[in-house]
Amino acid sequence: MIAQAMPGHLIRRLQQMATQVFASRMREAGFDITPVQFAALDAIQARPGIDQAGLAALIAYDRATIGGVVDRLVAKGLVSREVSGTDRRARELRLTETGKSTYQQLVAHVEKVQTEILNALLPLEREQFMTLALKMLANER
Repeated sequence: MIAQAMPGHLIRRLQQMATQVFASRMREAGFDITPVQFAALDAIQARPGIDQAGLAALIAYDRATIGGVVDRLVAKGLVSREVSGTDRRARELRLTETGKSTYQQLVAHVEKVQTEILNALLPLEREQFMTLALKMLANER
C-alpha cells in the first residue's frame, strides 16, 4: 500500500505542515510559543483557575506531560500556578498580566496562521474540511 493513499499518513503530514507554519509565523512575529502552549494559554484564558488535569482534558493533551507545558509557560512569565483553596493537591492556573497581554497579541497571528494552513482550499472546501475533521474527532475513542 502506498503511504500517500493512507489517511493516517496524510493526517500526520498535515499536522507536520500546520506545526511548521505555526512555528515559522510565531518566530517571524517575535514569539517563542508552540501550538500546544498556545492551546494551553487559550484554555487558561477561557477558564481561569483551571487545574492541570482539567487543562490536559480540555486541550486533549497527555496528563503525564502537561506539567512540562505548564512549567514552560510559568518560566516564561505567562502563567501563574497556585495551590487551590478547595483542594490542596490541585494547582490553579491563571494568565499573568504578561500572559494576558501576550495572549491578546498572539490571537491575531494565530488567526492568520489558520487561514494560511487552509489557503490551498476554496472557502467551501475549508468549510467541508472543518466539518469532516470535527465529525472524525466527535467519534474519538
